[in-house]
Amino acid sequence: MSQRKIYITDFDKKRLDQMISNHLHAYNPELKYLTDLQGELNRAEIVSSERIPQDVVTMNSRVTVQDIETGEYSTYTLVFPAAADAAQDKISILAPIGTAIIGYRVGDEVEWKVPAGVRKLKVTEIIYQPEAAGDYHL
Repeated sequence: MSQRKIYITDFDKKRLDQMISNHLHAYNPELKYLTDLQGELNRAEIVSSERIPQDVVTMNSRVTVQDIETGEYSTYTLVFPAAADAAQDKISILAPIGTAIIGYRVGDEVEWKVPAGVRKLKVTEIIYQPEAAGDYHL
């Protein structure tokens, strides 16, 4: 897993910590993904929603990534588990790719373990970031 500096808004951190806490109190087969996400949150620099750089992937951001090995581009919206919908390219923060890209900036390359091995992704574009659009509390 990549260890580049990442940024999380204080608002997203609060909501993600609450989600992790809620999931940990129930038996959950996603426990590994919860601990992976908690590790990312623990190492992140926390900034206010108003001060987050516009090129950082935050919750509810629509982002394009490139698979470094295949060259293929994919566009996703990063959402909480209840809003995940593969048909609409909405990926859960608990999906390996969701956990991998949170907090990274355009141009950053991310290495992340997935069930099939290790994927190397590059964040190529942020199409929509709620904070940049002034939507601070989505």
